[in-house]
Amino acid sequence: MVGMVDWRLFEPLFNWARKKSLWIVAFCTGCGGIEMPPLMTARYDIERFGMLSDPSPRQYDLFLITGYVTPKTLKRIIITYELSPDPKYVLAHGSCPINGGVYWDSYNTVKHLDKYIPVDVFIAGCMPRPEAVMDGIYKLMDMIESGEADGWRRYKENYEWYKKNQDELLGEGWREKEARKWIPWLVDKTREVKK
Repeated sequence: MVGMVDWRLFEPLFNWARKKSLWIVAFCTGCGGIEMPPLMTARYDIERFGMLSDPSPRQYDLFLITGYVTPKTLKRIIITYELSPDPKYVLAHGSCPINGGVYWDSYNTVKHLDKYIPVDVFIAGCMPRPEAVMDGIYKLMDMIESGEADGWRRYKENYEWYKKNQDELLGEGWREKEARKWIPWLVDKTREVKK
């Protein structure tokens, strides 16, 4: 007779593997995107750490928010975050996602990104150099291995709080309005495929 396997026993092994194979979706919303190419080049070469830039929101592990965030962009960030499978991690770099940065007094800049989605690691600076971004990635890798990087779990447990903050900024029913914009496009694409 085969007994039930307690998968929690393997969690340290799973966390070690997750730490070593992070697929990245970079949401380059502003000037922070300029710091991404140096991470891929020979000097830093993040691929040697098992990291791969992946354009698919359905398969990423690490979500990079790199620059200022407007309410319109925040909608896309939230939708992209919710599309991806668990566990997922968020690293925000630059001063803008923390406190608005140089746009702190702008009506159209989101301050405190962590009120709307959970952020595991913030990297301050305007803009942080690639070395600082690498340090943030190292910190995140350590947090993943120790099980401290649990923003995806916090999002589920505190979903009502995050949703309330999202609705206060973006208006109630914003998800349905966004979906209605895309439904005609999806229907048209489905008809094209069937032809």
